[in-house]
Amino acid sequence: MNVLKQVTQISHLRDARKRLPEPVGFVPTMGYLHAGHLSLVKRAREEAASVVVSIFVNPTQFAPTDDLEAYPRDLERDTALLQEAGVDLLWLPTPEVMYPPDFQTWVNVESLTQPLEGTKRPGHFRGVTTVVTKLFNAVQPQMAFFGQKDAQQAAVIRQMVKDLNMPIEIFVEPIVREPDGLAMSSRNTYLNPKERQAALCLYRALEAAQTTYQAGQTNAESLRETMRTIIHAEPLAELEYVSCADYDTLVELETVKGKSLLSMAVRIGKTRLIDNHVLEAV
Repeated sequence: MNVLKQVTQISHLRDARKRLPEPVGFVPTMGYLHAGHLSLVKRAREEAASVVVSIFVNPTQFAPTDDLEAYPRDLERDTALLQEAGVDLLWLPTPEVMYPPDFQTWVNVESLTQPLEGTKRPGHFRGVTTVVTKLFNAVQPQMAFFGQKDAQQAAVIRQMVKDLNMPIEIFVEPIVREPDGLAMSSRNTYLNPKERQAALCLYRALEAAQTTYQAGQTNAESLRETMRTIIHAEPLAELEYVSCADYDTLVELETVKGKSLLSMAVRIGKTRLIDNHVLEAV
C-alpha cells in the first residue's frame, strides 16, 4: 500500500493535485473520523478516479462560547484510517494558511442560513460557506461529498454551488448510525454513559414522527408535536428546536406534501446534538 501523501501549503496541494487522475472527488472534514466520514470516502472512491480529503477544524464556524480547543482531534488515527480507505491526498491546512492576517472576504448564503441552526448559532454558516469555498477553490474537485446528518449545511452548500456556478457535483450521503440508532458524531465522545443512553431520544422522536407520517398523518405541526413529546419525556434532554420543513428551502410546513425534512437540536447535559430524517413523498 502506498504511503498517503500529506500536504499543508496550498502551493504543495496544487502541485500534487495536478498529478491526480480525473475526476477528483473531495471529502472536507474536521477530523476525528468515524464510520460516517469513511462512508463518504467510500462513495468518493466509487464515483471518482482520485480522492482528496481535508482535515481542518475551522475556527470561523465556532461561536465565541464554543470551546474550539476542546474539539476532539486524533490526526494519527485519522491518517491511518484514510490510508486504509485508499485516499490519494490528504490536505492539512493550518488556520494561518486558510486565514492569513489580511483576510477580509466572506461568503454568505442568505435565507437558507436563517432558520434552525442559524437561529441558535449566528455566524456559523458564514464560516462554513467561506471555508468550503476556499477548500473548493484550492482542491478544484469535480465532486464533493457531504453527510445528511448536517442537513442544513448540505442544503446551504448545494445552494452556494448553484448560485456561484461552481462546476462541482454535490453528493449528500445517508446518516450512519450506531446499532442502537444514535447518529454518529464526533461530539458523541462528550457523553457519559447515562447521557449516551438519554441521547437515543432523538432517534426515537424521529422514528415516531416517521411512523405517524407513514400511517397517514400529514399535518406538520402534529409531527413536530410527536417529536416534542418524546424529547420532553427524557429528563436529561433540553430541546432547542424541532422542525418539519421543505427539504430544499427549509421553510416550515403546514402540510407535508413532498420531500420534507424532520430535524431537531437537543442538549444532553452539556453536549449539543442534532439529528434528522428525510420524509419522502408517499
